[in-house]
Amino acid sequence: MKRFHVHIAVDDLSANIRFYSAMFGVPPTVEKSDYAKWMIEDPRINFAISTRGQGAGLDHLGVQVESDEELAALRGQLDRAELAVVDQPGTTCCYARSDKHWAIDPQGIAWETFLTLESVPMFGDGRREQGADKASACCAPPAPTVSIGSIKGARRP
Repeated sequence: MKRFHVHIAVDDLSANIRFYSAMFGVPPTVEKSDYAKWMIEDPRINFAISTRGQGAGLDHLGVQVESDEELAALRGQLDRAELAVVDQPGTTCCYARSDKHWAIDPQGIAWETFLTLESVPMFGDGRREQGADKASACCAPPAPTVSIGSIKGARRP
């Protein structure tokens, strides 16, 4: 079963933990000095906040899956739509090791599809410093250069 994922960059982690804990009615499932995550069942969402973004606001959206088959199916959907995708197998980010695929929507919002493999004690594995998008909290690769007209089925304004 899939789970919707939202990651928001925040300026004040403590204030946001208080706010979102009240909003969701539960404390974070994971809480670190720079990161917090709620794994909520109703609605089924993986909601994360961190102080890692370049500025406060929406960092990225995503879909978390529970199996290699679900991840491959989502990757196939992106391939069939002829969208630019960056693969990150076995990457360490947000205190977890995951297999990921990244795509950027026409507005420039990063979308990740991912399968979490295990928890780890560090935020990331240094890929941010090796060319990942420094504006993203979550190890997203640089946005591929894709014109809106090259996205299959896209309409120009």
